[in-house]
Amino acid sequence: MDLRDIQLQQSAPERDGASLSQQLFFALRQKILARQLSTSSRLPASRVLPSDLGISRNTVNSAYEQLRAEGYVTSREGSGFFISAQLPKADLAPEAVSGKRLNQWPELSEYGSRLQRFSVRNDKKGTMDNLPFTVGLPDFRLFPNKVWQQLVRRHCDRRVLMGYHDYQGYEPLRKALAAYLNSSRGMNCRSEQIVITQGAQHGLALCAQLLLNSGDKVLMEEPGYTGARNAFSAMGAHISPIRHSKNGINIPELPETGDYRVLCCTPTHQYPMGGILSASERMELLQWAERNQCWIIEDDYDSEFHYYSKPIAAMAGMAEQTPVIYMGSFSKTLLPGLRLGYLVVPEHLVDVFVDAKAYSSGETPLFTQAVVADFIEEGYFYRHLRRCRKSYQQKWEHMQQLCTQHLAGLMTPVAQSAGMHIALTFDDQRMDDAQVSKKFRKQGFGSSPLSSYYYSPLRAQGLVLGFANTTEEEREQGIAVLKPCSQPSC
Repeated sequence: MDLRDIQLQQSAPERDGASLSQQLFFALRQKILARQLSTSSRLPASRVLPSDLGISRNTVNSAYEQLRAEGYVTSREGSGFFISAQLPKADLAPEAVSGKRLNQWPELSEYGSRLQRFSVRNDKKGTMDNLPFTVGLPDFRLFPNKVWQQLVRRHCDRRVLMGYHDYQGYEPLRKALAAYLNSSRGMNCRSEQIVITQGAQHGLALCAQLLLNSGDKVLMEEPGYTGARNAFSAMGAHISPIRHSKNGINIPELPETGDYRVLCCTPTHQYPMGGILSASERMELLQWAERNQCWIIEDDYDSEFHYYSKPIAAMAGMAEQTPVIYMGSFSKTLLPGLRLGYLVVPEHLVDVFVDAKAYSSGETPLFTQAVVADFIEEGYFYRHLRRCRKSYQQKWEHMQQLCTQHLAGLMTPVAQSAGMHIALTFDDQRMDDAQVSKKFRKQGFGSSPLSSYYYSPLRAQGLVLGFANTTEEEREQGIAVLKPCSQPSC
C-alpha cells in the first residue's frame, strides 16, 4: 500500500487546530471512506510510513490508534492494523451509504447505453466455470506443457520481447500462420495480410467498428454465434437472421437487395448446429456477396477438427480478391487463456485494421506471440492437433452412443462428424432449455441452452454440450444425470 501521496502541513502543525497525527488521521479516514483503501487491507507498518512521509513513528502510531478507536481499522497482535470490514455509517457521506441515483450520474454514450441493454454479464455474473460439457473448452490434459515450458524458458529473458513492438503482430508468428493457413486451409495469403488480435471476439469487434455504421443491416446465421451478434448490436446494427439448412446458412433465402453491409457465417462447421457448406455452396455464397457488395466475415473457429474427411478450403482462398475477412483463434487449438487470435484481411484494409487495433487495444502481448510462433514453426502445433483430433473423434463417437442409448425419445443429436461440441434438440419442444441447463449445472455440468443462439422469437429448444474437455467417466455420468433433467416431469 503506497500512501506517499498524503500531504501534511509540517511547517504549521497546529494549522486549524490539527496536529500532524490529526492531519494523518483525517487523510487516512478520507481514503477509507472514499474506498481508496480496500477492506481488510493492511496499513503500512508504523516503522515504514514515517520514512515515506517524513514524520515520527509516534505520530503514525497516534493516528493509527485513533482510527482503531473510531472503528475505521482493526488491530491484530503482531500483524498490524487492517481496514475494517464494517465502517461507521454515521461518518459516511449519503452517496457512500445509499449510492447515487442513476439520474444523478452523467450519461453514457449511445454505445455505452446499448451495451447496458444487452450486457453479457447479466447471466454470467462476470465469471465462466470450466465445467465438464462447457462449450468451447479444449482438453487441457492433452496440452504439451513440457514442450511449452521449454519454449517459455527460451524466450523469458529476451530483452527484445520486453518492450514495445508492432501493433499488427509479431512478424515470425504472422509468417508461421500464413504458411499454416495456406497449407491446411487452402488459402493464398501473405503474412502482411494478417493482424494478430486478443482472441476472436476482439477480431469481431474490429470488424464491427470498421465495416458498420449505426443502423446498418447485418445478416447472421440462425442459430448463430452470440459473440458476433453482440459485437454488431453494440455498434447499433440491425440483425437479420437467416435460418440454417442441413449444411449451414440457407443460401436460397439470402436477399438480393444490396442493402446489407456484412454477412457473418461459419461455413466449415456451422455454429452451433454443425452443418458444413459444400465447395459449390461456398462459391455460390461468394458470388452473392460480389453481386450485393456485402462483406463476409468467415469465422473458421474449429476447422481443425474434422474426423472422417479433410475440411473444405476456406472461402477466403477460393477466389482472387474476395470480399472476405477470415477470422481464427488459438482458443480451441491451444488454450482459451492465451487470448490470441488473428484476422486475414484484404491488403488494402491492413493499415486501417492495424490503426483501429492500435487505438482500441494496443499491442498483443509479445512474449506469448513469440512462444506460439516457435510452437508452430517447430512442428509442435501440428503434432498437438493430430493428437487432439484423434482424441476428440473418439469422444464424439462415444457421445453419439451415449445419446442414442440414454436420451432416445427425449433428445435428438444433430450429428455432424466435426467439432468439439454436439447440439441436441428436445423431442418435446415445450421444454424450457434454460431451466434444464440450470438444473444440469447444479449437478456440476456445463451446457448452453440452444435457444440462446437464436435472435428471432421462434427458437428451438435444446442443449449444446462441449465434449472435448470431458473424460469417459464424466461423459457417462453427465448423460446419466441429463436424462432425468430432460424429462417433462423433472
